[in-house]
Amino acid sequence: MLPHPEDTRDDGWRQTHLGRLLGHASRRFDERVLHLMAHDVEVPLALSNLAARAQVGAAHIHITRHLAREGSRLTDLAASAGMTKQAMGDLVGQCEAWGLVEREPDPRDARARIVRFTPTGLAWLAAFRAAVARAEAEFRAEVGEDVATVVALALEAYAPAGGG
Repeated sequence: MLPHPEDTRDDGWRQTHLGRLLGHASRRFDERVLHLMAHDVEVPLALSNLAARAQVGAAHIHITRHLAREGSRLTDLAASAGMTKQAMGDLVGQCEAWGLVEREPDPRDARARIVRFTPTGLAWLAAFRAAVARAEAEFRAEVGEDVATVVALALEAYAPAGGG
């Protein structure tokens, strides 16, 4: 059922609907994680400088979130991140230039390559884990333990882990 024409004059809903709020919250969380990583002494200096200058963004976090520790094919990495193979290839190229990942021949398919974390990339992954834990703790402190638990349960039900 369409809203009555008079109901469409109130545009406040466009700024406060759930999708917009989730988007803002996701960006805020990722920005906080990157800020924490930019100031983490465990993060290799060149990478923390990139994060501090906003050269590493939320798109680069897709690699951190989705690259399997044992490595992943580019097509699998792109699919799990919900990106095109070309877009993921560009991100992998940047991360490769920064020393986070490397590409190796796939022993099962000579035409394919496997993307793997380098030792520097594994240090980045450890720092990412610590930054996520701290950002989650800050979220819990800001909204309260009960609200944070309900939010986490609701988001797990709405968008199960592994969904992208």
